[in-house]
Amino acid sequence: MAAAMGAVIRRLHAAAAAAQPPRLTKLALHAPKSVEVEFADGSSFHLSAEFLRVYSPAADSKIRSVGGEKVIFGRRHVGIMSAESVGNYGVRILFDDLHKTGIFTWDYLHHLGSNKFSLMRSYIRTLRKHGLSRDPQRRK
Repeated sequence: MAAAMGAVIRRLHAAAAAAQPPRLTKLALHAPKSVEVEFADGSSFHLSAEFLRVYSPAADSKIRSVGGEKVIFGRRHVGIMSAESVGNYGVRILFDDLHKTGIFTWDYLHHLGSNKFSLMRSYIRTLRKHGLSRDPQRRK
């Protein structure tokens, strides 16, 4: 009985470890264009400023609600001005549109990198659906 229970506990720990994203080993800011992240499992991702701005984890007053969906648009040329470490778990990125309230945790950066292409496709589909553009609006 104890051996069976030990096996169950080992499987649960293995499943929990597999569910955890790998440990961050490198974060390089390539301002103003992108951030490069590498993880202990060997995965590495270049995440563009536009992509990070669109998927910033912070609520923002510049988000437009269209048909009940929150949509950020016009950020194709946004740049990264700086980044600052937040504890041992994340980074706050300051964008040149002055957005700075989002904290990108290491787990979230891994999620974004792992799903970059499907997330970007979904974002572009949402913009098209609402007649919006990645390009900034022209000033009158």
